[in-house]
Amino acid sequence: MDITFQINPKISVHDLIDVLEKSTLGLRRPLHDVEAMVQMLIHANVYVGAYDGTKLVGLARAMTDYVYTTYLADLAVDEAYQHHGIGKKLIKELKNYIPKAKLILLAAPAAEGYYPKIGMQKHPHCYFIDDVNEIN
Repeated sequence: MDITFQINPKISVHDLIDVLEKSTLGLRRPLHDVEAMVQMLIHANVYVGAYDGTKLVGLARAMTDYVYTTYLADLAVDEAYQHHGIGKKLIKELKNYIPKAKLILLAAPAAEGYYPKIGMQKHPHCYFIDDVNEIN
């Protein structure tokens, strides 16, 4: 398998939807809402693509300030290409591109065991809120 990696490739919203749909992340992303997907594509500022020829088979989508924090919003690998080190290589490429910033992510339930295996540390303090009305 000859997979190549590219920093900030030109990808379309259809490429993004396709790779998310073919990975386990498709279940937790608004793939049916094309406008939301367009906004997700526009507002991330770093991408790493994994390609089998010209076919996008993996994608790391991140938001970063380049010096302190990088949030890895999506790590998606087409299920047909999983278990070949593509996800790990996407993370390495992203971290090498932004070496100063700490890489942070929220693991999907199915992937919680993956990240410690590749050397990532678990952080015990993470909080989130979906709706401003949840603040009391």
